[in-house]
Amino acid sequence: MTGARLSSATLGDLPQEVGRPAYDRSAVTPGIVHFGVGGFHRAHQAMYLDALMNNGEALDWGIVGVGLMPGDARMRDAMAAQDNLFTLVVKHPDGRLEPRVIGSMVGYLFAPDDPGAVLDRLIDQATRIVSLTVTEGGYHVNQVTGEFDANDPVLQSDLSLKNDDEGMPQSMFGFVVEAARRRREAGVEPFTVMSCDNLPGNGDVAKKMIVAFARLKDPELGAWMEENVAFPNCMVDRITPVTSPEDIAALKENFGVEDAWPVVCEPFTQWVLEDHFPSGRPPFEDVGVQIVDDVVPYELMKLRLLNASHQALCYLGYLSGHRYAHEVAQDPLFAEFLLGYMKEEGTPTLPQVPGVDLNVYRRQLIERFANPEVRDTLARLCAESSDRIPKWLVPVIQANLESGGSFERSALIVASWARYAEGVDEKGEPIEVVDRHRDKVMAAARAYEDDELAFLRDRDFFGSLVDNEPFTTAYAAFLKSLHDNGARTTLEDLESNR
Repeated sequence: MTGARLSSATLGDLPQEVGRPAYDRSAVTPGIVHFGVGGFHRAHQAMYLDALMNNGEALDWGIVGVGLMPGDARMRDAMAAQDNLFTLVVKHPDGRLEPRVIGSMVGYLFAPDDPGAVLDRLIDQATRIVSLTVTEGGYHVNQVTGEFDANDPVLQSDLSLKNDDEGMPQSMFGFVVEAARRRREAGVEPFTVMSCDNLPGNGDVAKKMIVAFARLKDPELGAWMEENVAFPNCMVDRITPVTSPEDIAALKENFGVEDAWPVVCEPFTQWVLEDHFPSGRPPFEDVGVQIVDDVVPYELMKLRLLNASHQALCYLGYLSGHRYAHEVAQDPLFAEFLLGYMKEEGTPTLPQVPGVDLNVYRRQLIERFANPEVRDTLARLCAESSDRIPKWLVPVIQANLESGGSFERSALIVASWARYAEGVDEKGEPIEVVDRHRDKVMAAARAYEDDELAFLRDRDFFGSLVDNEPFTTAYAAFLKSLHDNGARTTLEDLESNR
């Protein structure tokens, strides 16, 4: 099908089956600044706001995206060429594609181009929410102490800036804190900072780390932010794989939409949000967001069942020869393993989750993972493991060791990460290990022959697990089996002996 580049001018030319904004986008004004515009933000928060706007609500809550990293220049260019429009394609398990053009983003700022423009937008009193998807590692939490780690050179540069300097911030921390300072001086009400990253107590973590940065820069400002800036917790959920060239081509061929960077996702979506927005918020509950007093039970459920299960399937699946999540979840051996982990190890560490049947939730997760149309790559799920395993799986292991619960499947997951991190698969082919601590992780994994527990000795990642003999015994046995017998046989042996 012949298509035209997506833009405001071509919206009316799209086929009828392509959804589009039913509201006047020229009437939408900014109310949210979002750091870290990627696939997930566009498939989730931006989608919810677009749905509200289609209902005639929240037209003063448009999003201005901010990119900080050099790679974000690509998003800048894509959004500029398309009037900040993009297509969200929901991939149903039966192969049906459901495209919709999202119009809730009204601007995009690439901070290296003009950091002053970012500060101006943050200082504007119309900006009442600053939202974040900056990845689990973007909060600079020391994994051992739980305190702020300010060693990053960009953070150090931002900390060195004085209020009367001509220099501009470079990091999210620098921008948020400087904007808070300027709003305070100008008598403008503080914005709310809303983390949407996969962290236990994401709002609490964001508050602790950002306030710690502020205290290092100006102790009095840090104390003021701790007292006056709100940081609500939330749980977010929607599987959103990396957009492939095939996705872009399919959108043009099937629907005539030429989009430089569409987003693809599963049908399922969930957002559980703590109602703590002193400066106001969109009426998210009108489009299905669960507004609650306590998010913790929901976020622990998601992190320890969905996110940890992604880690449970990705390394073993990759080593077994699979390359996509649905291939693994459709394999009965892996499905049994995943359900066993969730039921016997993840679930016992959870508090009561109001309104959720965990038996149904666990089965639903397997069905979601098995959606063949999403084509979520195992390489994506294996990336940045040093930011994920310590936050999603290690707390499960620690809780079960303390309570006398089961931990064997978790030990195998950690061992499979170690085996994957060696950087060579079972056929001798190289594995591209993607991790911000790549060199350290790979060096520890490759020290296996000299020290079978070398990988576990990094207390930044595993705390005191290396000191727990029952755990290290299980871990070492699994790692040896992964080397001697391979991932699939190791998994078969585990499940047959249960």
